[in-house]
Amino acid sequence: MAVIALASASGSPGVTTTTLGLAIGWPRPVLVVEADPTGGSAILAGYLRGRTEPGPDLVDLVLSPTELADALPQVVRSIPNTPASYVAGTRTHQQAAALRDHWSNLATVLANLEETGQDVLIDAGRLGLFGSPEPLLAAADITLLVIRTDLPAISAARSRAETVSRPGVGWRRCGLVLVGEGKPYTAREVSRVLGIPVVAELVDDPVAAAVFHRGTPRPKRFETGGYARSLGATIEALHAEVARSRQELVKEAGR
Repeated sequence: MAVIALASASGSPGVTTTTLGLAIGWPRPVLVVEADPTGGSAILAGYLRGRTEPGPDLVDLVLSPTELADALPQVVRSIPNTPASYVAGTRTHQQAAALRDHWSNLATVLANLEETGQDVLIDAGRLGLFGSPEPLLAAADITLLVIRTDLPAISAARSRAETVSRPGVGWRRCGLVLVGEGKPYTAREVSRVLGIPVVAELVDDPVAAAVFHRGTPRPKRFETGGYARSLGATIEALHAEVARSRQELVKEAGR
C-alpha cells in the first residue's frame, strides 16, 4: 500500500482522531507515527486513557546508536485488539528540535516498510509549527489536509494549499479530507477554492469521534453509524487514490 500523512492548516479539525480511526479500521497491518511537534502521545493519553506505561518514543528512535531501520522495531508498540501499532511522539514540544535532521532518513525507512506488508499513517499535526515534519509530508505517497468546511477553516487553509499543491515544490500528491461536508460549504466549493481534490468526507460526530480521541466506550450501533461508515469509505478512497497515483507514475516512466 503506502505511506499516508495527515495534517491540518489551523485549529483542531481532528487530524489525530482521523488518523487513529483509520488505523483501527485498516484492513492490514499499519503503523501510526505520532509526528505532531506539539509533543505528547495522543494515543497513550487519549485512546488508551493513560492506562499504558510510557515507553520509547521518536526521540529514542533517532538517538539510537543503531541504524534507523534496525532501531524502528524496538520503539514500535501495538494498539491492543487492533491491527495497528504506533511510535509514540516526543514527550515535549522542546524535543522537536532533536528530530529536525532525522525526518528525511525516517521517511526512507517508512517507505521501505511496504516490502514487509505494512502501511504507515503519519499524524503530522498542525502545519507551520516549529519542528513540523516537513520531509515526511513531502515524501508521503499522499498527504492529506484535514479541514472543516466553515469559512475560517477554508481561509486558513488557502495559503497552505497554494504552497503544498505547487508542482515541483509541494507535496508529491495532496488531497483534502473534509470533516462535516456541507457545514456550510460543499466538497465541490471547498475543492474549487483551495485547488486541491477532495479525497474523502467524514461525518462530524463528536460523540463517535470521542471513541478515538478520548477512549470513551463505543456508543450503541457505533459500527453501523455514519461516522464509522465514513471512516470505512475514507479507507477505500485512500486505497483507490494511491493505486491511481502509482498507475500515473508508471505511465510517466514509460513515456
